Amino acid sequence: MNNYVLFTDSTCDLPNKLAEQLDVRVVPMEFLIDNRVYHHYLDGREMSMKEFYDGLRNGSMPTTTQINQTVYFELFEPVLAEGKDILYLCFSSGLSGTYQSSRLAVQELSELYPNRKIYTVDTRCASVGEGAIVYETAQKMAEGFSIEELRDYAESIRLRVNHWFTVDDLFHLHRGGRVSAVTAIAGTALGIKPILTVSAEGKLETSSKVRGRKKAMETMCGHLVENLGAIQNPVLFIGHSDCADDARELEKLVRSKVKAKKIYIADIGPIIGTHVGPGMLALAFLGEHR
Repeated sequence: MNNYVLFTDSTCDLPNKLAEQLDVRVVPMEFLIDNRVYHHYLDGREMSMKEFYDGLRNGSMPTTTQINQTVYFELFEPVLAEGKDILYLCFSSGLSGTYQSSRLAVQELSELYPNRKIYTVDTRCASVGEGAIVYETAQKMAEGFSIEELRDYAESIRLRVNHWFTVDDLFHLHRGGRVSAVTAIAGTALGIKPILTVSAEGKLETSSKVRGRKKAMETMCGHLVENLGAIQNPVLFIGHSDCADDARELEKLVRSKVKAKKIYIADIGPIIGTHVGPGMLALAFLGEHR
């Protein structure tokens, strides 16, 4: 039995039941709506995904915050007090200051528990891409990897995790500074759909632009086939922000291109959803390269 605990944060956007099956503990992240603070758990206990995205459609303007040191201390300290070690797979440092907060918390906790091991890994991943690295790492934990072996494994695969996203409405990307106002207005009018990815530095980048939702899905599948390389029977993750029908359509298209061992369809939570809005589709997987 492993004498350590695997943690991640709720930006991993894994289905809650899957996270429980993987024996992964999830640190909640905060978002604010109308000056009220909510904590995002994978089960949506404080606000459901439907309620959140309906709010966006009706004009809500949420904001998000990084996890602070106090939260880490409150969740990590009891584990260390039990005599267990910790490996934490964190949301990309290229998109949030959360990783740095975790490092500060680890420094403080290491002074209090000098005989315990606490490792944090900057996954350089986001949303279901982060979920993919958590899933793959948890498989090795179940195989009995030591905490050091598990840390090294996570670091070895993080730049093989592929993220491919498309959004339905460019307004939210504009609000977050990802596209200009002109691009948002013109793109929406012309039905332009950006294909987004996460770089090796863990930052969000526009890979290409296509016209129409169907073409966006086909482009994402093209990247899947190309970047899988020789990998057989992959485990794939499809994320969606309140567009389940489109997610199922993407799943059918994916299955027509590759033979997958398993495809998980997951809700994209409020932390990522704040910046992409309703109608986002994401495809994530472990490939030969990113």
